[in-house]
Amino acid sequence: MKLKEIIFVLLFPAFFFSCMTQPKNIAYFQDLDSYKQKHQNVSETVSYEPIIKNHDELLITVSAPVLNQLKVAQFNLPMTAYLSAGEESNVQQSPSFLTFTVEHDGCINYPVIGRIQLAGLTKSKAIERIKDLVSEHVDEPVVTIKIMSFQVTVLGEVMKPGPIPVKTEKITILDAIGAAGDMTIYGNRKNVLLIRENNNGTNDYIRFDLTSSDLFSSPYYHLQQNDKIVIEPSKTRQLDSKYGVADSYKLSVYSMIFSAVSIIASTAVAIISISKK
Repeated sequence: MKLKEIIFVLLFPAFFFSCMTQPKNIAYFQDLDSYKQKHQNVSETVSYEPIIKNHDELLITVSAPVLNQLKVAQFNLPMTAYLSAGEESNVQQSPSFLTFTVEHDGCINYPVIGRIQLAGLTKSKAIERIKDLVSEHVDEPVVTIKIMSFQVTVLGEVMKPGPIPVKTEKITILDAIGAAGDMTIYGNRKNVLLIRENNNGTNDYIRFDLTSSDLFSSPYYHLQQNDKIVIEPSKTRQLDSKYGVADSYKLSVYSMIFSAVSIIASTAVAIISISKK
């Protein structure tokens, strides 16, 4: 009987540590199943359209039926060419598009028409406004707008922090974090900060919990140009930052030694106690 008790005491610490739960708050959208049941009859797609902002660089093109080509040309900026040096015998010309800059007052200076207020409009509304004005000079114009300066920035606990160009003018928080190489294991998934610049010079500060599926229903799920996402470090990371690499290594070694000594001491005391019975 005593032998069985001794074996139990020896195996109990190993059993205890093997049953420890996995770290929490690492997986994204931990409540996804319940979220899907709750929203099974509701579309999860959040409508999105880019909004023109101050300092945007816009590529605006106007086209029309063949008979109006000469009239249309005056509304399009010409393409420019610049020399890119290669080998001495191979100098090439690379075409480049000129763009319209949305100035601090929200206007662009457009040929023939003059200043047009675009900041604060969705892209489709901006197209309609330019089309209405151009229609006074050209029949049946077709207007397109592309935001050439669209980018977002991801900072903090990600693998590749920095700016991310967005050619499609559409990007979600998940897309941005994925483009930055995903969060590190030390990223705080429950307190992600989004900083959004407004045309009036103010900023919005919105926080997200990426372990919650409510993100999919957020009006901030889709990002706008110049948005900044900040991934804060976890408490473990903040604690580690107080020590150097050598100090952290020493601390982990000391901790392991202390834990091992504690287990051995506890086991020895238990064995002695059982043996005296």
